[in-house]
Amino acid sequence: MANKQFKAESKRLLDLMIHSIYTHKEIFLRELISNASDAIDKLYYRALSENITGLSRDDFAIHLSIDKENRTFTVSDNGCGMTKEELETNLGTIAKSGSLSFKKENEAKEDIDIIGQFGVGFYAAFMVADEVRVISRSYQSDEAWCWYSKGPEGYTVTPAQKEGHGTDIILTIKKSSDEEDYDEFLDPYRIEGLVKKYSDYIRYPIRMEKEKSRKKEGSEEYETYTEEETLNSMVPIWKKNKNEVTHEEYCRFYREKFFDYNDPLRVIHSATEGASTYHALLFIPEKPAFDYYSRDFEKGLQLYASGVLIMEKCPDLLPDCFSFVRGLVDSQDLSLNISREMLQHDRQLKLIASRLEKKIKSELLSMLQHDREKYEAFWNGFGRQLKYGLYSSFGANSELLSDLLLFYSSNEKKLTTLDEYVGRMPEGQKYIYYACGDSLERIDQLPQAELVKDKGYEILYFTEDVDEFVTKVMPVYKEKEFRSVSSPDLGLDTEEEKEEAKKQQEENKDLCQAIQEALGERVSEVRLSSRLKNAACCLTAKGQISLEMERVLNAMPGEQKVKAERVLELNPDHEIFPILQKLYPDQKETLADYAQLLYGQALIREGMLPEDPAAFATVMCRLMEKKEK
Repeated sequence: MANKQFKAESKRLLDLMIHSIYTHKEIFLRELISNASDAIDKLYYRALSENITGLSRDDFAIHLSIDKENRTFTVSDNGCGMTKEELETNLGTIAKSGSLSFKKENEAKEDIDIIGQFGVGFYAAFMVADEVRVISRSYQSDEAWCWYSKGPEGYTVTPAQKEGHGTDIILTIKKSSDEEDYDEFLDPYRIEGLVKKYSDYIRYPIRMEKEKSRKKEGSEEYETYTEEETLNSMVPIWKKNKNEVTHEEYCRFYREKFFDYNDPLRVIHSATEGASTYHALLFIPEKPAFDYYSRDFEKGLQLYASGVLIMEKCPDLLPDCFSFVRGLVDSQDLSLNISREMLQHDRQLKLIASRLEKKIKSELLSMLQHDREKYEAFWNGFGRQLKYGLYSSFGANSELLSDLLLFYSSNEKKLTTLDEYVGRMPEGQKYIYYACGDSLERIDQLPQAELVKDKGYEILYFTEDVDEFVTKVMPVYKEKEFRSVSSPDLGLDTEEEKEEAKKQQEENKDLCQAIQEALGERVSEVRLSSRLKNAACCLTAKGQISLEMERVLNAMPGEQKVKAERVLELNPDHEIFPILQKLYPDQKETLADYAQLLYGQALIREGMLPEDPAAFATVMCRLMEKKEK
């Protein structure tokens, strides 16, 4: 029979599909199995609607077979099959989808779940095959036909022999080269792995004969035999009712599917219908993945369309703040691009993502309220990510995340929520107080916190780099402003106390000026403090950049460095202050040494080293010598 040309506008279209549309060659198997499933769906639907007898759902199956000697791989189904005309129409015209036509013909009827849409998946076979032979017999005909092609040059359709209805797609696999390995598609274990990856939840059994070995009866020798195995699970766990699945089954599925040794902390199983219909099965891990806080980590949920894996990781289904969530979404409503490997960004995708975001927040909040121990275990692994999610959104995620935050409390001596902190605030407390440091122990000893503690007010301890930045993008929680214990105004002094402090500052302004001159550019101001009770001095900062923020920002890569406007605060009630007053103005050199010593001491209490440790040690020794004299 004469070779027929494809009915597409150009041969280049087929060439484009073979070489450009699909990213991975292994996708061909997903496409052929999906087409086989559609063919069975169409026949099963017609059997029900047209009262065709002799057809049972249990009779339907997809068979895979490998012939290594002849380098052929075959996908067979016992679906509706195709007539000669349908072979020419569906396979001779690129982008002509028989499944899509069937779907449109029956679009007014419910329960039509056909995978195919574009009519191009079949041609993915040419990515791995030199020749493709399709032998098909329609369920309405006694005749079988063979469609044969070597690619863009055209095809032939000739009479064939086939028992029973259905379609056999026989691929002659290309020979391997130094650049490409095609032998993998003749390996039963590789094929089984691809079925598990992409088509595990096709609703019909996918069967393949596998070679096995066993001991001969009464002998130590082994014999080989073949046995047909079902490769796919068929019924997805996420499409079962929750009361049909045990916690152990969820955990086993999670460990096997997402390669985690630990059980998940929380399982989120939901099915949503309406504007967007989808099933979701999400897991909150117990611990971060080894690369979670690295640049190599990729967020995303597995995306299925009617049980067929479309994307291994779809990042658009998760906000960055919940990137730790693992799981999958299965929907038949999403608009896919022609290769079914990527999504067209449409309203449905955004709607699903929005609903998942709310669902994850709800489950985390429920864990926080009803299983605090488990939530704190989650927080230890992923709390930083929630904080970064709030900071990186410039506060836009405040409503989503603020109720999930935990910080260590000076009063409770344990982690507390912002809501719990505000609920404990005594009447008259204006601010949510916090203090920054690299450890709980160091923060607990900060002299800046002495006045707040003396008033009996609770302090939140910020020990992570991102903590103070969170308060900059979310400065208020439940109408209460965040205020650092190093802030110039703690809101604790009465008007009388403010006037007295102002008067005292004025009386000692020359002394403060002399100390500031001794320290040079290291401080922008020296002033008396009303916040100190026991310590002789402390360092604070004025302006937008705190000492903690200076440390964090300067630790980041880049040549541009920032500097906080440092303020040295002196305690006028400390026993060292009268000594400073006596040294001014007659012993300025000794006063300068005391200034160096006080400044270095304040740095050390902040967890920083003096800029010149050797000079600091020299000053200390010099003052010790003077005291001995």
